[in-house]
Amino acid sequence: MKWLAYRYWRLKGWSFHGEVPDLPKMVVIGAPHTTNWDFVLYLAALHHFRIKATYIGKHTLFRWPFGWFFRRFGGIPVDRTKPGGIVGEVARAFDAVDKMILVMAPEGTRSAAPFWKSGFVKIAEAANVPVVVASVDFGKNSLTIGPTITYENDMTEFMDQVRSFYQDKHGLHVNLKGPIRLAEEK
Repeated sequence: MKWLAYRYWRLKGWSFHGEVPDLPKMVVIGAPHTTNWDFVLYLAALHHFRIKATYIGKHTLFRWPFGWFFRRFGGIPVDRTKPGGIVGEVARAFDAVDKMILVMAPEGTRSAAPFWKSGFVKIAEAANVPVVVASVDFGKNSLTIGPTITYENDMTEFMDQVRSFYQDKHGLHVNLKGPIRLAEEK
């Protein structure tokens, strides 16, 4: 399935850039997230970069008839109506294994939202792992793995580095891209 997704995007003229850092554990964030096609690009990236990744998704994705599909590709269902425990659960999952690449869409939705979800920062901090930025850019038909950023208790400095990477990246539906900021930055 990953190979098929990769072939599809390559035939559509997409290119893949960067490389996954040689680290045993990390949180990779992918943005902008404006379409369901982003998941198919995610599958293509897994193939291209030869990585086994884990991701968390809303629990309703894991229902019949497609639940098996999302679990097969590393999905972990979470109930977003019960916030708070997710960070601890994921941090414990990181502690329990020698290697883990957690991929997250920090926007939390395909629609424009006033803030990104801060879970990726909280998980990275709790698990003591770095954040690696990755982008889909429908304007340039490219998927890029960018730099590694370590959160060091300065939210503004951290997010300025994130904003710098994403400033010129465009999702399929440009009007659905919200601002790159966390509610904690207000």
